[in-house]
Amino acid sequence: MTLPFLSIIIPAHNEERRLPQTLEQVLLFASNQTFQTEVLIVENASQDRTLELATEYATRHPNLVKVLHLDLPGKGRAVQLGMNEARGEYRFFADADFSMPVSEITRFLPPMVEIPIAIASREAPGAVRYNEPPFRHLTGRVFNLLIRKLVLPDLNDTQCGFKMFRADAAGEIFRRQTLMGWSFDVELLVIAGHLKYPILEIPIPWYFNPESKVHVFRDSWRMFLDLLTIRRNGRAGIYD
Repeated sequence: MTLPFLSIIIPAHNEERRLPQTLEQVLLFASNQTFQTEVLIVENASQDRTLELATEYATRHPNLVKVLHLDLPGKGRAVQLGMNEARGEYRFFADADFSMPVSEITRFLPPMVEIPIAIASREAPGAVRYNEPPFRHLTGRVFNLLIRKLVLPDLNDTQCGFKMFRADAAGEIFRRQTLMGWSFDVELLVIAGHLKYPILEIPIPWYFNPESKVHVFRDSWRMFLDLLTIRRNGRAGIYD
């Protein structure tokens, strides 16, 4: 059996409103590529019709779409399962609202990029943010300042929800993951640094979604505590 070149992993928790449109875009993208793609929808602990809708797409596209289910919530947990179950040489995880145009995915892949980890950036030169409220932008930059001071001094945007991992890097990094909440991707990048994997930030056009599930004040405090945990883990050699 020929393995796919690209795996697209979409964590989905209570995404019945946004998931259908995203899947239509992703399926159209996949149909227009010369390489083989698989789409993994990882539904966890939803209280709406997310699992039902995802299963309907998998039924209609059995050679392209696969649905995974978890009883426990946590975006990091969903992404970890998707990465471990993926078969692609390159594995790309994406927010369910796809606030970045799907066509941008090819910019993370060879021959455009020959590097094991490429992450979308809203701050790298050439990136454009659309419709983001000034306060939301400010709080994001403050949190990124904390990230740079505590754990990742060289990255300008660790929280954008689009990241690509080559299969070998994904195998090494995701088995060391310990955080399952919003800060999981910061931990992944810290682990990558400990393992000496280079990371490239790719500037993207990004569209703010007012239905974002991040709650600035509540989640910022949790993320700050997670940063302290990540730094402590790194110093203790847990990621080595």
